[in-house]
Amino acid sequence: METAIMEEPQAATDLTAEIKAGIPQTEPQTYIAPTVADVLKGFVTRPGETLIRRWNWKSAFLSSLFRASIFFFTNLAAGWHAALGALLAELILRGATSGFYGAITESFSEARPVAAAMMTAMVVLPVANHSMEFLVHWLRGTPNLGASITASVIFTALSTSFNVYAMRHGVLTVGGKSKSLREDLARVLPLLGQFLLAGPRAVIRLFGVGNNS
Repeated sequence: METAIMEEPQAATDLTAEIKAGIPQTEPQTYIAPTVADVLKGFVTRPGETLIRRWNWKSAFLSSLFRASIFFFTNLAAGWHAALGALLAELILRGATSGFYGAITESFSEARPVAAAMMTAMVVLPVANHSMEFLVHWLRGTPNLGASITASVIFTALSTSFNVYAMRHGVLTVGGKSKSLREDLARVLPLLGQFLLAGPRAVIRLFGVGNNS
């Protein structure tokens, strides 16, 4: 006659043994999102951790390509040499600085409340971003400087708000559980659609709450 052997669940056995041994049980840790003030303070008190270690190579790569193209086409009317010179200047500038701007954006994407974090990012980044950009292109004599900076500022306003949204969904981030750039780019278009619909949905919810009350 066969004998059936019943095994107790290992997890329950281990837990019982720990309780009998008097091993203290640890509570599950909850993540507390930083405030906007915490993020800003971190840039000043811990720049090595918040800016250098989190240098965002994806932002540096993509921003260099997009912004160099902006400066190339806005200066093309002044001739190929002028357009190419503006492109190279922007390519070098963005390659050196956009990784830090990406780190700033990623930090704000983790802050709460979300609206305050996004608005602060849209103020902090353009100020830091375009002050240096204007100085570099003014010193080198970029021909259509006004149009170039204007186009770049508009791009910053749009891209910053989207990047904060995308990074909150784990896209275009670096380190930790980040995905490859190829995987991120595959998710950009669906996220862009969600981002464009986020505003109208918020308005509908707002008026829906108002009508219900």
